[in-house]
Amino acid sequence: MIVFLNGHFVPEAQATVSVFDRSFLYGDGLFETMRLTRGRPFRWTNHLERLRAGCDLLGIQLPGSNDDLMGWITELVIRNQMPESLLRLTVSRGVGARGYSPQTATAPTLVMSLHPLLKVKATGSNTAHHYAQWKLQTTSITLPANSKLARVKTANKLPQILARAEADIAGADEALLKSPDGFVIEGSAANLFWIKNGTVCTAPADSGILPGVTRAVALELCRDLDLPVREQLITSAALSKVQGVFLTLSSLGVVEATALNGVPLARSPLTPRLAAAYNALVAKD
Repeated sequence: MIVFLNGHFVPEAQATVSVFDRSFLYGDGLFETMRLTRGRPFRWTNHLERLRAGCDLLGIQLPGSNDDLMGWITELVIRNQMPESLLRLTVSRGVGARGYSPQTATAPTLVMSLHPLLKVKATGSNTAHHYAQWKLQTTSITLPANSKLARVKTANKLPQILARAEADIAGADEALLKSPDGFVIEGSAANLFWIKNGTVCTAPADSGILPGVTRAVALELCRDLDLPVREQLITSAALSKVQGVFLTLSSLGVVEATALNGVPLARSPLTPRLAAAYNALVAKD
């Protein structure tokens, strides 16, 4: 595998950063994961906008212009011959003097790598019906509401890691994190949706969730399909009684939830409909 590291394309084994890099020491960095189709990032503008917003918030200068970044991505795809893949883009504040102050870290680290697409079994005769199915587990981990950091993808994901560890122990595929008031608001790596009385619902952006790029696409598709949408909060007990639950994330698109805390969930026909619309949009764009 060839990796892009600070302007150079190097073999994976040589793609190393300093042990004093602040992303390693403090999680002082950002990342984006995006789907590549025919060598192009799906919803690149949205991912780039969130990345630049995160850089502005953290005070990190993102190396390269928009054209530079796209050129590097294109070259990375060509060198690895992976036009259909996942792209992980990481930017760190870089190396600085010991301590929390970022003042001496003036040379950001930029890394880009490609990864195979996650395999998803078909649920129908048409490739549009490829979508994953997950078992969910509620966890003890909470997220603060109205956090500026929640709106960008920082390199510090300890709450999500701890939540996923709880889900792993329970034999689940994904963890659900809560608000301080006890509402379930999102997964460790995905945004949460549920269907109630024909309405597609999801937690409000100010509840502590990451406003995901795929979440925005799902809301857009709901409008295109004339499906009513509502942002609201829900408890785990109430979530177990709705007509359907699904999640969204860049690596897999729409994922149907089949169980919550070991108990089967109702499954709505709207979920495969949205999954098919999402797959069609990715193929078209």
